[in-house]
Amino acid sequence: MNNKEFITKLAKKCGISVTDASTNVDALVGLMTGCLKENDQLNISGFGILEVKMRNERLSVNPKTGQRFLVPPKIVPAFKPSNKLKDKFK
Repeated sequence: MNNKEFITKLAKKCGISVTDASTNVDALVGLMTGCLKENDQLNISGFGILEVKMRNERLSVNPKTGQRFLVPPKIVPAFKPSNKLKDKFK
């Protein structure tokens, strides 16, 4: 499902216009991004936890040339699903 399909389904389910649903989705994503940029953990009950994690530096190899190089550490977003969400896929 792409973004347009998601927004259309959300609009139908909530009984609002597609533009209102799009605005709401953009606002939600903006708030979540802002929360993660501040290194806050976002816990959505029944869905899961969004947080940022630090990836350590590591050694990698270019498969074409065989040359080794060091990949620097970086901060990445991570998602941990709740047990309720996991149970729905058993």
